[in-house]
Amino acid sequence: MTADDAALERLVDEARGGDAEAFAAIFDRYHEPVYRFIASRIHRPADAEDLTQLVFVKVLEALPRYESRGVPFGGWLFRLARNTVIDHVRTHRETADLEQVFDRVDQDRGPDEWAMTRQELESVRVALASLTDEQREAIALRYFAGLSAKEAATAMGKQEGTVRGLQFRAIAALRRHLGIEVADVSEIPPGVGGRTR
Repeated sequence: MTADDAALERLVDEARGGDAEAFAAIFDRYHEPVYRFIASRIHRPADAEDLTQLVFVKVLEALPRYESRGVPFGGWLFRLARNTVIDHVRTHRETADLEQVFDRVDQDRGPDEWAMTRQELESVRVALASLTDEQREAIALRYFAGLSAKEAATAMGKQEGTVRGLQFRAIAALRRHLGIEVADVSEIPPGVGGRTR
């Protein structure tokens, strides 16, 4: 256990006991990663913000019953986030709205740059849509939310190796779809696809 893990464990224990400052510290630590994860799945920023707040309400309600049992707190929290997104999608039949992504792009670009950006974003959207749901989720948790493989595995209810495999296959599929060639195996990060240091 790292010092950072021990500090987080102390914060969680204090928050479980009703310490508002400890909960605020947990919120500060996880708010941005949770928002990034949700925004990668829900394409309207206002909905992503609302759902992020809802996740933390759920965390506050469930925290007194939380027990570690070897599960990283971040994985538990992101499982709540994942379930919140699933519930939202089921209820609202969320569909990807590419225009929402374009609204976030710098408006100061010229027409040529704007057209190129639209083409690139559309290519990425199509490539992401070609992945399986589990591959998209693994990518969202690992890269948009910044979770470790262990935390992502907890959030997805899978083994860590399974998540790494999903991530590796998703990256390979995205590269193929986007026509990106990997020059050599040294460009693949350690621990991905069975590669070790």
